[in-house]
Parts: sequence; C-alpha cells; structure tokens
Amino acid sequence: MSLQGPAPKTDEFWLFGYGSLIWKPPPHFDRRIPGWVTGYVRRFWQASQDHRGTPEAPGRVVTLIERSYWEKLADHHDSAPDKVWGVAYRIIPEYVAKVKEYLDIREINGYTIHYTPFHPATGIDPALLPQHGPFLTLVYIGTPDNEQFVGPQDPQKLAEHIYRSEGPSGLNRDYLLELEKALNVLSPESGDEHVTDLANRVRAIAARERKRETGIQTDNAILSSQFPVVVSPEQAQQRHHHDFRRGSSIDEQEETEKTS
Repeated sequence: MSLQGPAPKTDEFWLFGYGSLIWKPPPHFDRRIPGWVTGYVRRFWQASQDHRGTPEAPGRVVTLIERSYWEKLADHHDSAPDKVWGVAYRIIPEYVAKVKEYLDIREINGYTIHYTPFHPATGIDPALLPQHGPFLTLVYIGTPDNEQFVGPQDPQKLAEHIYRSEGPSGLNRDYLLELEKALNVLSPESGDEHVTDLANRVRAIAARERKRETGIQTDNAILSSQFPVVVSPEQAQQRHHHDFRRGSSIDEQEETEKTS
C-alpha cells in the first residue's frame, strides 16, 4: 500500500471511517467520534471482489473522490454535500500495529493510505479529542488510478448491480442499506444524497421483485385450479396402498420407540 500525505505529528492513532467502518468498527478502539472531512465526495465507484462481490462478479462499495477531480466528471448525481460524514476511531496505543495489519487486509482491494483533517461534530467532550479543532486521521481511499475504480455509472444500473451482487461478507445491498442507516444516525445533517438515492432505488427493485414473484405464484395457483392433475384409478390405488404402508411403518416405529 502506498502512503499519501504527511503522517500526523502525534503518538495517537486515529482512523476515519466513511463506509462499513461506521457500523462495523475496527478492533481495539477506545474512542468513537462522529464528524466529517471536506474536499471529498463519497461515491459507490469502487469494485469489491473480496467482500461484497467476487472476482467473477464484483460488487460495489464506496470510496472518496477528491472534489476537484469529481467536478470534472459527468456524474448523474451532479451534487454532493460539502461535508463527508463518518466516524473517527482512536486505537489503543499498544494495539496500533495489530490494527494496521488488520486494516491492510480488510482494505487491500484497491485502497491506499492517506491522511486528512477530521472535524469533530459539535458537542463532543473536548477531553476525548487529541486537540482543539480538526486533527489528522488515517483514511483508506480507492483512488481513480487503482484497478478497482469504476468511475461514474448510471444510478439505476448501479442500483440493479448492487441489488444482485453478493460476496463473502454478504449481500451488496445490505452494505448499501446499512451505510444509509448508519449515516442517518450520526447527525441531522449527515445524510448523503448519493447513498440515499441508491438505497431508494434498491428498495424499489426489491418491491418489484417481490411483486413479480407473487405474480408467478398466483399464476401457478390459477393454472393448477384450471388444469388439475388427472389421476387414473390404478394410480389412485397405488398411492392409497403406498400411504397405507407408510402410515403403518410410522405407527410401527412409534410403537417400537414407546416400548423400548
């Protein structure tokens, strides 16, 4: 993994999570601070071959795009909040090396290490913070030059892709819906239009699929009533004999169990 930007001049190790790290935190942390970073846009533009998809059928997960780069692209979601909300975690000092190793494995699929200023949400106890005001946090970003970066996509096609993708960590749509829920509880202003729009589309797809499956079941029931299976007298006698024998065998087994 490459290292981008200057490392913080402090002994404390803080990690910024803007995706699954919000609701699935790293091990060995002792502080969890909601807040935001600026200068970035969050997008589902990173392929996932190891968590929410497979190498043959990659899913989609979020990455951060530098706003100056994003503004040059033709994105169907043409607006984005100035603040990218997420969570900063302070890792217990004696576990920093272990957690870094864990994160390198978890985020290995195209992500690189960067450092960015993190702004704590208002109302946080100052005693929990390393300093007054913003402080540097480590963040994993899938930059546009990594092999898993897919770039702008049609929102409906992206939602369909997310709905149907699955990997070792579970359904891709669960990742999207969990992210939406996790963001909405951080702050009244922490929602993300890109995430919410995709989540609404995925819910509409799920409703459509349920309706389609219900329709198929209804059609099958109607066909069964209109075209019942015709059984010959010989088949009926064979079924009756088979059911009688099966019932007798079960009765005999039950009686044996009772007397044993």
